Amino acid sequence: MTEEQARRTAEDCRRAVDANPRDAESFRRLGKALRILGDPAAASEAEMAAIFASQHDPLIQRAASAMMRNDLPTAEGTLRQILKSRPDDVAAVRMLGDVELRLGRAAEAERLFRRALEFAPAFDFARRSLVSALHAQNRPGEALEELDRLAIGEDDDLLAMRAAICSRIGRFDEAGALYASLAERDPNNVALWISLANVRKFAGDAEGAIAAYRRVLEIAPTNGEAWWSLADVKTLRFSEGDIAAMELALKTPGLAEDDRSQLHFALGKAFEDSGKDDQSFAHYSKGNAIRAAQYRYYPKALTDLVDKIEATVTKPLLEARAGMGCRGRAPIFILGMPRSGSTLVEQMLASHPQIEGTAELPDIIILARELEEAIGTFSEQTWVRYPGILADLPKAELERLGKLYLERTKVQRRTDRPFFTDKMPNNWLHVGLIRLILPEAKIIDIRRDPLACGFSNFKQHYARGQEFSYDLDHFGQYYRDYIRLMRHFDAVSPGCVHRVIYENLVEDPRAEVTKLMDYLEVPFDEAQLRFYETKRDVRTASAEQVRRPINSKGLDQWRRFERWLGPLKRSLGPVLRDWQR
Repeated sequence: MTEEQARRTAEDCRRAVDANPRDAESFRRLGKALRILGDPAAASEAEMAAIFASQHDPLIQRAASAMMRNDLPTAEGTLRQILKSRPDDVAAVRMLGDVELRLGRAAEAERLFRRALEFAPAFDFARRSLVSALHAQNRPGEALEELDRLAIGEDDDLLAMRAAICSRIGRFDEAGALYASLAERDPNNVALWISLANVRKFAGDAEGAIAAYRRVLEIAPTNGEAWWSLADVKTLRFSEGDIAAMELALKTPGLAEDDRSQLHFALGKAFEDSGKDDQSFAHYSKGNAIRAAQYRYYPKALTDLVDKIEATVTKPLLEARAGMGCRGRAPIFILGMPRSGSTLVEQMLASHPQIEGTAELPDIIILARELEEAIGTFSEQTWVRYPGILADLPKAELERLGKLYLERTKVQRRTDRPFFTDKMPNNWLHVGLIRLILPEAKIIDIRRDPLACGFSNFKQHYARGQEFSYDLDHFGQYYRDYIRLMRHFDAVSPGCVHRVIYENLVEDPRAEVTKLMDYLEVPFDEAQLRFYETKRDVRTASAEQVRRPINSKGLDQWRRFERWLGPLKRSLGPVLRDWQR
């Protein structure tokens, strides 16, 4: 459209909307014309008027009604019908993004919200939704950038979103202040108190966390999350009154399954602490049975994925890609099984003046998912494109992905130390991806006795993920696949992964840390043996343990429950004997 055409279009459209203020199409055309004429303020006003006028459209109303009824298929079909004839209908684009987000398709939702903002940059409602889509994809840095472009003011929803993002990137002081302020304004909001308690716990304020969890139980005595969270404060011991309250809560008619499972896990911990092992394991088993039924974990999917990785990431592939990828040496990946001692290794490394400890960063897994999502919706149990696509990635793409990882993880950094840790345990599945895109990064495999590790997982209620941990047989199969893949990388890329045996680390920390630092090519520092003096936020279940000196008494605690671990032993098979190899 030329400037002259734009001028005539603007005049025509102004006459049309003066005659009919509900003429959304004329407002849209007016906005486009005004942008060509170099009047962005007036263009934004016209674009927003088009969005408001759209609410009178019968099809928009039909889609909105369907969304209110949670009839998402009808809403999606109606909105796609609108966009076939009006692809620049911003209201329909944004609404379709909301549908996609509610359906769990955050990447597609993000694309739609960005498209809406291209059509109407001042459409703050679309930007709010974009923040949610980025947050749902574990991309907090980008989410925070978009959030900063909004006028938050006293908008509680945006303040809560900011608090959640700050918590995810370790800015616990800011997150705690925001949650405390919100909880003061809404004192009976359970979710706010839970979030405040979690932030305090991560920041090392155990007493403050306990007080906030107790506040939740004053409001909602049957809240399983609060009871389990108290149990997960390792220094707390439940009173007889607490146990009676939890047992009473389990008898509540209509109690939600999530609350029920977490109450069982909490009672398992309470009875374990009091030496009542039979009752303890019975409750752990009931809590795990509920979670296992909710997730319906399928072990063969993981075995098939490991098969594909072994077939894809071969010695010839790695040799052919030598010299490619991003040459950054900053990341130190700590991976393996959950509850294997990775937080201890992280804390020891973070006590070194050249290494910054961050957290369990999701970014490698997100990159793998993005490679998979190129052909559709991601599902952890139906990998199709990945890992096979790794063999086809050109040099430029390998370098781009490595740089993208480094860029996305910047938001987690607080210092200018040359190295930083990424302690996501599940990254053991993505060693091949790491080797291809960040070939100079260091990788540490922290390994623990499978019976000790298995029982530790079995008694842990995870907020999300780790679906394999709720069945001893499933855990054994998962551990077996993990060992198999680590041995594969030992064979195809000798020395690329350094192994730390947790039990050896506890028995002789100086010797094991010295060997670890030799691998990292960073001088050993005495402060690493005084890791418990290092003040930093820790966002895992082991947060309290690593703030105390090493205690070897816990190494054999699992043996009290060994008589119930038969399914795990059988599932592990030969790995039970040679797990250190």
